[in-house]
Amino acid sequence: MLPTKVALAGATGNLGIVVLEAVLSADLPLTVLTRIGGNSAKLAKYRNLEIKEVDFSDIDSMRQALDGITVVVSCLATLAIGSQNALIDASSAAGVRRFIPAEFGMDSLNQLCRELPVCQPKAATQKYLEEKSQKNPTFTWTGIANGLFLDWGLREDFILNLSKHNATLFNGGDVPFSATNLEDVATAVLGVIKNQEQTANRLIYIQSTVTTQNQLLRYAKDIDGQEWSCNYRDTRDIMQESLHKLANGEEQAAMDGFCVVAMFDPCYGGDFSGHLDNALVGLGSLDEAGVRAVVAGILSEA
Repeated sequence: MLPTKVALAGATGNLGIVVLEAVLSADLPLTVLTRIGGNSAKLAKYRNLEIKEVDFSDIDSMRQALDGITVVVSCLATLAIGSQNALIDASSAAGVRRFIPAEFGMDSLNQLCRELPVCQPKAATQKYLEEKSQKNPTFTWTGIANGLFLDWGLREDFILNLSKHNATLFNGGDVPFSATNLEDVATAVLGVIKNQEQTANRLIYIQSTVTTQNQLLRYAKDIDGQEWSCNYRDTRDIMQESLHKLANGEEQAAMDGFCVVAMFDPCYGGDFSGHLDNALVGLGSLDEAGVRAVVAGILSEA
């Protein structure tokens, strides 16, 4: 079996930097692919890290950079996930054995999710990976569905606004949804690398916990005793607003809205608890005390 050498694209993003640290902590050789003239200066503090500047639209440029690499992890940002085909082509041509796309999030196998503009590029990337793998059986892929990022979503006011003690509760706030801390997502990435045969050519599902907005809100109130203001929204309205924003060129705001729909409307399958792959990739789960600790930690930062 070839020694594992990892390449990472999107290393400076919220998830990418956590994956980078996990791979280095696992003593795996790591190459970071960064765009020419990109923001690689912040990576200078990391030892045993090779940085290669590439043209992400040039297959040959990336193929050369991936020489000897066995696993490629893509942590590209939401608005870039539809442009992974060149990186996939370069990976296959370079002899890469496993490609982990920038999938991280909703259930992209749920038909309603697949129709959302935010998920359509993920579905298209999966199809492209399947076709590439069929043509080149030594090239395999694994997508990771982790629901919402729990710590990031609380810190960045996506799930609740802990800093301002207010919340927009979707569909009443009692819809169960899967959520995963960034470090747990990175643990799952390492689990895929260690268990390539069992995770080949499919989507895996993970979570740190399954929770609801109201449950998290109760924890926050218990911890700091502050008054909260809440308003209530229906995800059907969020869908229409997001489509309108997308038509007006407000792409990021629209994509955020589509993510809200995918996770807080139960028809979109945002609760993964009935079909988890946690054990396969060596990931545990948070009990109530653990989830409360996450809320308390982020409240202390506010």
